[in-house]
Amino acid sequence: MAVVAQLARHLAPLVDFIYPPRCPSCGVAVAAQAGLCTDCWSTLEVPEHPEVAGHAVPVYAATYYNETSRKLVLAYKHGGRIALSGLLARLIAARMPEPESDRAPPLLVPVPLHRWRLWSRGFNQAALLAQSLQKQGKGEAAVAALVRFRRTPNLGGLGREERERVLTGAIRLAPDAAARITGRDVVLVDDVLTSGATSRACLAALAGAAPSSIAVACFARVDEDHKLAHP
Repeated sequence: MAVVAQLARHLAPLVDFIYPPRCPSCGVAVAAQAGLCTDCWSTLEVPEHPEVAGHAVPVYAATYYNETSRKLVLAYKHGGRIALSGLLARLIAARMPEPESDRAPPLLVPVPLHRWRLWSRGFNQAALLAQSLQKQGKGEAAVAALVRFRRTPNLGGLGREERERVLTGAIRLAPDAAARITGRDVVLVDDVLTSGATSRACLAALAGAAPSSIAVACFARVDEDHKLAHP
């Protein structure tokens, strides 16, 4: 890993020359790859509290889902800008508590994609965030702990009850995950928290393994006062 990091540092000037750094939100020139310009930084809105109505667990959200965070999510998830995972994870990590030194590190469990969605997209954006959060010292990534057994349609535009119905039984623990989760602190990781239907389905599956605690960490959280269309 040290060799890879050193190689990346040596190649950075060449990458910047071929692909001049641009703000992933507005496109203006910036000093470093995967960095935001000052104007876009100033428009990110940070939630004051981790509590969310309708959620029984704390939610560590880096930002509210507004126009700027929406552009970042679209660039990351649908634009293939996977290098943004480091930036988004750093923002999430800043909202998370430090792991307790006398306990095993939290398990960072990403919301799973169905295998066909994973094949078509080429990556699970939540899994990349979990791995980046591990590099930030926020826990231990467990990228295969949850499995989406049934392919579900895009939830955008569906009401809360319809989302719950579509997701019923779709997400389960991987066969060998329960023993690893029992008695551990668990953090469910996703890019965007909307109605909470997907996270509730994941949390229900995780609860079956009797973790010590459960929380949710995400980059952007949809709020009624900051509501935009789902990406």
